[in-house]
Order: sequence, then structure tokens, then C-alpha cells
Amino acid sequence: METAFTKLVGVRHPIVQTGMGWVAGPRLVSAVAGAGALGILASATMTLDQLRSAVQEVKSRTDEPFGVNLRADAGDAAERVRLIIDEGVRVASFALAPSAELIGRLKEAGVVVIPSVGARRHAEKVAAWGADAVIVQGGEGGGHTGEVATTVLLPQIVDAVDIPVVAAGGFRDGRGLVAALSYGAAGVAMGTRFLLTAESTVPDPVKARYLAASVKDVTVTTAVDGLPHRMLRSELVTSLESAGRARRLARAVRHAAGFRRVSGLSWPQMVREGLAMKHGKDLSWSQVLLAANTPMLLKASMVEGRTDLGVMASGQVAGVIEDLPTCAELVARVMAEAQQVIDRLPRSCP
Repeated sequence: METAFTKLVGVRHPIVQTGMGWVAGPRLVSAVAGAGALGILASATMTLDQLRSAVQEVKSRTDEPFGVNLRADAGDAAERVRLIIDEGVRVASFALAPSAELIGRLKEAGVVVIPSVGARRHAEKVAAWGADAVIVQGGEGGGHTGEVATTVLLPQIVDAVDIPVVAAGGFRDGRGLVAALSYGAAGVAMGTRFLLTAESTVPDPVKARYLAASVKDVTVTTAVDGLPHRMLRSELVTSLESAGRARRLARAVRHAAGFRRVSGLSWPQMVREGLAMKHGKDLSWSQVLLAANTPMLLKASMVEGRTDLGVMASGQVAGVIEDLPTCAELVARVMAEAQQVIDRLPRSCP
């Protein structure tokens, strides 16, 4: 299925696997790329050396195009951009809007720039700066998310920009792909659906929690870091929501102390990290600390399997996912379903 997105990126199918921290590593990304979709490495939880090693591992596993997701506000963003250019990575995606200068630098080197956005004005801004495409995440999507549903946000942005738009938030099958195409999108991006595949390195007990979840078990809370965050309801979420200010601060300090030991950051550096993530929000000190070490809360679940102590970011679609296919099986199934849906659509009268 050829779309403006597949032609831009050079993949066979208009499907993207999003850059999920601690999840989107070389094994998952190379499997997605080998299946003909666009896999994206999550670099925010990697050091520069780890990112270089991960990129080279993906290249050793597949010759297909893949991408790297970056934090535009990272202190070493310029070095990561240089690494992407030097290693010949096809796509750079961003969770936060990159600067016009950063976009220009990547485009000059032939890298396709695809920021993720959650509002029309953000799409218009990055398009004006030269972004090649955008991923639009509606409120159904996992992790930090907005309030506007994909079905409302997507057509707004399709109408607002002249670059390919990839729809994210609530997608898992061929029906969703056809629906997104009918809105004018050039493809779909899926996170939770690829998290729940055979090649995902998420521990089996954690995958089991996702598979057992109903739609109502996927919640949006601000208790973790002060920002709307969609995740599975867990012991940690419930305790944070019910705890008083003093208990939340004590818990945040304990988590922050653990993160400081692992990351090597000083306390002042951690506070600066947390403040940088406020995005203009009025956060308590416990939320500032938790914002700084949210990556470690994700790691507790996604790497260590501690569903009682960690955060399990999740799209609402987790409530209707029931299996763990390989990436190749998933992509083939989505494309076959999409074709079946298209074939069943009523034809126009002559």
C-alpha cells in the first residue's frame, strides 16, 4: 500500500512503531523494519554510547529504513543528531518540537524529520519550520497525552498542513488503518500494539498485565508527575492518588534517590531535570522529583518486571488487545485486514 508516508520514508507499509522508552530497542525495531514498517528506537533512556551501539545493532540485523526518537530538550541533542547523521539513520522523530535549526541540520543531511504533535498549532509550527511529516497523537494514546480524541484531532491537522500526517492513539488493526486513511492520514503509528508482540523485550508478567486489562483499567492520571499520563492502573498509581502531600514527597524522594544512584545525576541536576519537564505546569516538589525520574518508574516495569513499583504507560487500546503475535505476523495481519475492509466498502454508483 503506497502512501505519501511510505514514499517519503521508503517503507513498504504505512505503519509506524513508536519510540517507547525501555521498550523500543534494537530487537523490536529491527523486527518491525524487517516486516516492512517503520521501527523507531527510543533514545531518551540511552546514553550516547548506548544509542550508537543500538543503531549499529539494528543496522546489523536489517537493511530496511528505521528511525531514532530524540528529546529535543536533551543537553546532548546536538551530539545525538550528529550520531544519527553519521550512522545514516533514515528518520529522526521527536516527542517535543525540535527547533528550526535542528530540523534544518537534519534535513540538510538527508534525514527525514517527523515530530510528534498533540495540537493543530504545534503541527503548523513544525511544518513551517520544515518538518517532513508529523505523527498526531490523540488522547487515546499512551504516556503523556492530551484531551482531544484522535477522531477530532486528526482531521484538524490534516486540514492544517500540507505534509504527510501519521495518526496515533487507538490503533491496532486494519480497520483503524483504513479509518485513518479516510480522514486523510498517510499511515498509522502504534505503540501499545507493538509493545505486545513476541519481539518486545517487556517481561512476560508485565505483558500479561496488559493483556488482562479492560478498557476501564487504562487510566489518565496526573499523580505521577503532574502531567496527564495514560497508563495501566497499578498499585503505585493508586497509592500516589490516595497519598497526602507528605507521603507523596517521601515516596518521591525515595524514588529519586534510587534514580540518582543509577543515573549519576546530582540532586541539583535532578531538580533541574524535573523543572525542565514542567512545561509551565504548577507542580509540587514531589511531582518535580517524580517528573525527573519518571524514566526509572517506567524501567521498573518495562525492564525489571516490577508492576507493583513501576509505571506501565499504555494506550487505551490495551483493553482490546488479546494476543502476542510476531511483528511480521502483526504487520501482515493489519495490511490484510485493511485490504478486506477496502474491498467491502460500497462502490460509488455510476
